[in-house]
Amino acid sequence: MEYQVLYQNTFPILEVKLESGEKINCERGSMIAMTQGLELKGDVKGGIVSGLIRKFLTNESFFTQNITATKGAGTADIGASIPGTIVPLEITPGANMIVQKGGYLASTEGIEISTKMQGLIKGVTSKEGFFLIRLSGSGTAFINALGAAKRYDLQPGEELVVDNGHLLAWDENMKYVMTKSSTIISSLTSGEGLVCKFTGPGTLYIHTIKYDSAASTTKGILGLFMQ
Repeated sequence: MEYQVLYQNTFPILEVKLESGEKINCERGSMIAMTQGLELKGDVKGGIVSGLIRKFLTNESFFTQNITATKGAGTADIGASIPGTIVPLEITPGANMIVQKGGYLASTEGIEISTKMQGLIKGVTSKEGFFLIRLSGSGTAFINALGAAKRYDLQPGEELVVDNGHLLAWDENMKYVMTKSSTIISSLTSGEGLVCKFTGPGTLYIHTIKYDSAASTTKGILGLFMQ
């Protein structure tokens, strides 16, 4: 399978070119267009139980879609659910990635999608909640970033502090702790609240816009039109 991401940092499109017999899984409703020879079918990734868990615990769709090249090669366009960036993740056995809720867009065959439960303290204080998305197996996954995305590759012992609302994805084996940003006065004046302190080695991704900030802005814009 070949792919390219079009219109990054706006309303991006994932264009995939499938050879005969190849398949890609994507979120329900994300298929924009596909050429003759490709077939679109609904699916419950991992079975009914896994689908229910994704729906109610991670805010992902119960159903997913499979696009398969059943009658020769073809091209499909898959649209991101939010404005910003589509980030490809290369997943290898034993190197699972954790993704925030609502971040999954698509994946090649060989990628398993499941849920990961955070500890009590992290679940209560984290904006991501108790349950996150785990990507495992072997292949390529594609995730949604709100705004621009940046990758960090931390060396052993290297630390990085990330605002909780800007987390996008990270290596499952990375160590991190959640803490308050300095003092209460500092948090109020800087606008920062909870932060995560990651320790390498490992890779993590951040995105530039918080979901709650985007929601507030959108609500304000809609309010102007409705006055």
